[in-house]
Amino acid sequence: MQLGGVTLFFLFIFSLLPSQYGAEVYNITPSRPLAEGQTLVSPGLRFELGFFNPNSSANKYVGLWHKSIYPRKYVWVANRDNPLAARDTFVSLRIGSSGSLELVDGKQISVWSANISNCSSAVLLDNGNFVVKDDMGAHMWESSNNPSDSLLPSMVGKQIFLTSWRSDNDPSTGIFKAGYSAELPSQSFIWINGSIPYWRSGPWDQSKYIGVTPGTRYNSYSFNKIPGDKIFIYIDISSEGVLRKMFSESGKNWYLDWESWKSPCDNYGACGPFGVCTASDSPICKCLKGFIPKSNEEWSKRNWSGGCVRRTNLSCETNTNDSVSSKGKDGFLKLERVKVPDFHEYLNSVSLDKLEDCKIQCLSNCSCLAYAYVDTIGCLVWSKDLIDMQKFPSLGEDLYIRLAPSELYEEKPIKLIASLTAIGFMSILIAIVFSLHRWRANQKRHVGLTAWRLETTSMIKIQRDGLREYMGQHDFPKLKIYDFDSISIATDNFNITNKLGQGGFGPVYKGMLPEGKEIAVKRLSSSSRQGVEEFKNEMLLISNLQHKNLVRMMGCCVKENEKLLIYEFMPNKSLDTFLYDLTKRAMLGLHALILFRVLLEGFFISIRIPM
Repeated sequence: MQLGGVTLFFLFIFSLLPSQYGAEVYNITPSRPLAEGQTLVSPGLRFELGFFNPNSSANKYVGLWHKSIYPRKYVWVANRDNPLAARDTFVSLRIGSSGSLELVDGKQISVWSANISNCSSAVLLDNGNFVVKDDMGAHMWESSNNPSDSLLPSMVGKQIFLTSWRSDNDPSTGIFKAGYSAELPSQSFIWINGSIPYWRSGPWDQSKYIGVTPGTRYNSYSFNKIPGDKIFIYIDISSEGVLRKMFSESGKNWYLDWESWKSPCDNYGACGPFGVCTASDSPICKCLKGFIPKSNEEWSKRNWSGGCVRRTNLSCETNTNDSVSSKGKDGFLKLERVKVPDFHEYLNSVSLDKLEDCKIQCLSNCSCLAYAYVDTIGCLVWSKDLIDMQKFPSLGEDLYIRLAPSELYEEKPIKLIASLTAIGFMSILIAIVFSLHRWRANQKRHVGLTAWRLETTSMIKIQRDGLREYMGQHDFPKLKIYDFDSISIATDNFNITNKLGQGGFGPVYKGMLPEGKEIAVKRLSSSSRQGVEEFKNEMLLISNLQHKNLVRMMGCCVKENEKLLIYEFMPNKSLDTFLYDLTKRAMLGLHALILFRVLLEGFFISIRIPM
């Protein structure tokens, strides 16, 4: 009898412990609580609910997760702000005497409750919704109406807010909140400390949020995969304030599908009012055209939160005369591929079904600062400060910014004057080129017009050895006849290390005269097709053309078959190194580029490049 009494006592004690420790149950009833060590599972074994302590922390919670997918993600937590002690035993989730679902500690004190009465059971559905039912099976309470930090597909369409965990080890309510805005079309927001905007998605266009950074896998913060037997999806907000979309196709691992934060430009209002952010630029913030920084000092410190202010008041604010010409009225500047600003107003009217209608509507209202027409939405207008704009490398929308007329037309007179000046200058240069062509042609066709033409026939007959004597008989301005030996010494006997380049005339060498003057020596190649006539033409033409952009000829040298032209040395190399380099080309200016056009017409003139 004594032994049997001891046995019955231990049986009684074990009956008080959680039955079927580690077993799975499918509902909670007044007679069947969920004890630690047990889990509540959905009928299709897709979701599971039970006790957990995150990362072995000192606290214990009741949470819900996807069954068999790792790492485990707790998509809902019951007592997130009222944890149980990890060492507490005899805790349970039960339907109490009042008929309410409640979580009690080891002393049977309630730490969390669904705040309902007369419920009969609690079950976990295959869509992840934990529901409490009455006797008739109606849902009295649902976890999907009371979310934590995660959004499941079954929760789409409900006006709910997600709140982040405080940290990875602490599921208590954090500082970030995510949800939908009330305006139409709605936007998704992340707020910090309850009400301060931290991130914004832009308006919903029935398929995606048009302000979400392009380049993400699906380019939308939405459930665009239909969950099936092997596809699981959830969206959550991290403790750092980042929305993440995760999916699992294998049912074993989680993968990142999309996240809200890509660059500093995703920070709400990064560039302040009337500032636009471009992630690829440095600095990332610029004022819209027609606007200037509100504080140059702050912008110099890369503090752009103050934004920009309008440089010129709108015409409609200062002029109420309806008869003002079109150039005296406000207009719109088109800004392409942008995330449209916050605080849009949706003009839901059948008459505003075109871009032009939207423009007219905005122009007729002086308080309208911008408009956009989105095909999948319609006409959007803005009457508040334009904030949280971002320039995208692709996609995005066209935004039309209202500006004063002087801001729209200020560049046109300058461009017109510059164009007319360029046209006039080019006309003069063309006339000069044409005249030079005719002058050269007449040198060959007509005899007797000038002293130069009278000697052409006799010059052709002069042998190379007599060319030096001929040159000495003519007055070439400031042209010096050099001794061949001195030029040979100056170029180190035309050493290959002194060679500057090769042209149709022949090679060019760098040299140094005894007085220290650097020179460039053109040496007529024996294989060159240029002869006495060409040698004479270049010598005469260059020696008579003096210009700050033309290299100066210093003289020539003739000895037997050797014909040399001596120029001043150009340290900045030849013209082609500047013409075909996009960076250096800008240094030439208009004059040098036109001179190059002259070269193309047949004058092989070296150009001096000023530095």
